[in-house]
Amino acid sequence: MKISTRKLVYISMLVAQAMILSYVESLLPAIPIQGAKLGLANIATLLALSTLSFKESLLIVIARTFLSSFMFGNMTVLIYSLTGGIFSLIAMYVTFKLSNNNFSLIAVSIIGAVFHNAGQLTVAVLILQNKNVFLLWPYLLLVAIPTGIFIGIASNYLLKYLLKGNFNFKNKKVRLK
Repeated sequence: MKISTRKLVYISMLVAQAMILSYVESLLPAIPIQGAKLGLANIATLLALSTLSFKESLLIVIARTFLSSFMFGNMTVLIYSLTGGIFSLIAMYVTFKLSNNNFSLIAVSIIGAVFHNAGQLTVAVLILQNKNVFLLWPYLLLVAIPTGIFIGIASNYLLKYLLKGNFNFKNKKVRLK
């Protein structure tokens, strides 16, 4: 995959943004439901999906997950975060493709949050070998919907700002609603 310097700088900026947001999120008080988080780093994933290709977005998810896990977490955090991030990315990408850009970033963000939880619960079931972990699913959905809305709104504002700037998104239909 050949990447121009401008695109490489943009990708690096999104990875750095996601890492900073992961760090900020680690400083916030925990949500009282086991495994629930705000998912601030998913802002970078939404921006990537809106302005870059799937491969480049996947690169951002993998890079930010590995770097953040090594800096602020451990191997367990890496396994859960990577699986959740990839599930979320695929679900959001499929939603964008199937909707022909008719879904807002907020709706796509909610879908991403739900599938992030699905990925993490799947890993938990495999690691713990206990299907009762899925009993957390309704509670995680109660958190995924408002956090997905918040992340979608934040991504919408940031995308508007990026479009006003001097970023060149050639050959990419930017999703803004």
